[in-house]
Amino acid sequence: MRNQFGLVLMGLFLTSAWAQLPEQRSTLADQTAVAITIYNNDLALVKDHRKIELMHGVSSLAFRDVSAKMRPETALLRSLAEVGSVSVLEQNFDFDLLTPQSLLNKYVGQTVNVVRTHPQSGLETSEKATVLASSNGVVLKIGQRIETGIPGRLVFDEVPANLRERPTLVMRLDNSGATQQNVALSYLTAGLSWKADYVVELNNNDDKLDISGWVTLTNTSGATYRNAKLQLVAGDVNRVMPQLQRNSMVMLAAPAPSARVASMAEESLFEYHLYTLNSPTTVAENQTKQVALLSAAGVPARKEFLLRGSDYYYQSSVGDLGQKIKIAVFIEFENHTNAHLGMPLPKGIIRVYKNDTQGNVQFIGEDSVDHTPKNEKVRLKLGDAFDVTADKRQTEFKKVTHSGKFSSAFESAYEVVLKNAKKEAVTVTVQEPMPGEWQVLSENLAHSKGSSNTAVWKVRVPPESSSILTYRVLVRY
Repeated sequence: MRNQFGLVLMGLFLTSAWAQLPEQRSTLADQTAVAITIYNNDLALVKDHRKIELMHGVSSLAFRDVSAKMRPETALLRSLAEVGSVSVLEQNFDFDLLTPQSLLNKYVGQTVNVVRTHPQSGLETSEKATVLASSNGVVLKIGQRIETGIPGRLVFDEVPANLRERPTLVMRLDNSGATQQNVALSYLTAGLSWKADYVVELNNNDDKLDISGWVTLTNTSGATYRNAKLQLVAGDVNRVMPQLQRNSMVMLAAPAPSARVASMAEESLFEYHLYTLNSPTTVAENQTKQVALLSAAGVPARKEFLLRGSDYYYQSSVGDLGQKIKIAVFIEFENHTNAHLGMPLPKGIIRVYKNDTQGNVQFIGEDSVDHTPKNEKVRLKLGDAFDVTADKRQTEFKKVTHSGKFSSAFESAYEVVLKNAKKEAVTVTVQEPMPGEWQVLSENLAHSKGSSNTAVWKVRVPPESSSILTYRVLVRY
């Protein structure tokens, strides 16, 4: 018990001693450079360089204008010119900002002055009041009476030390180097995010496209980053999600010293991709802005009409499978240098447009894509075709004898009528998932094996006409 009591006294002594240290302040006026690296899932790394005056020995530094959503346990302050000369002994993150309500909250249990103005004479009178409560309105004790609401102006003696007008990291430092120091504060923060958006314009023949990529930045971190070096990381970075504790002051141990460490340039970073904006940009507080990511013209494209079936009707008698079945429309292109691209594409939404006969741009669909490496295919579903439909029915079904390892076998036949109301011919891809061990017994068009459980037919349908696909299949289980 004595040891515990002694530790408590020591802590109170150190806190009191720290409170008596003269506070030095650093604002954005001291900033010489700032860089931000933004990740996909509401996470960013801020590197804030400043030139500041520091006392020799132990002192207190209020590092103002940091992110209001910083993770203080990740903060690291270091000297750039004299590595190791500045060490952090303790640090507090003050993010309870100065507002009339927060100031009133801090004065609960304390005395304020209530100033009233006489409505006729304009004479001001002042009397003492104790703030009893401040949530859902104020409760004051004035003399021997209790009053609710604010009967006049409230005058406060001072602003509490941990109530700041801007988010501030307050550090107790030990400086063994020069009084003028170039320092860097690095920390992780929430409130900075980015996403990629792409705009595609198809040509008249749907066989080439122009693509532009944009990065949309959103800053709700509570700080502004002026002329920042901006970098973006695309990839799924693993994070341990902490249990956030919203205290107005967070005490931390001293961090260990560390070593120095036209569109967007791209490079590999570990198993991710890093995009760097070629010129500094300002990311203002509570702002959304867009910067160019990439641009390419004349990218070869392919349109596909796809009718995809199901595997349930290969083991039961179902008859009619549908009339005027919708056929999906896809656009594909290669992310390859030969196709005027070849840059790893961050995940995002691709919106596709096309000119009508009057030359007006019209929206024709959108789809989301995941992170796409170089030389991979991009496949977009834009919607369902209006003029291309299908009628589908099962024409025969029977259970057949089986032997060996199989417990059951079924033979069934199908007819697919593909209709095309367009004035030009189309080719429809018919994909049929086949269950069990399967074999096509007969067909009027040759199929290919898309995978071990998929049969694929390419059916050409003349303009304003129809084509029929028939096939018979044996499946065994």
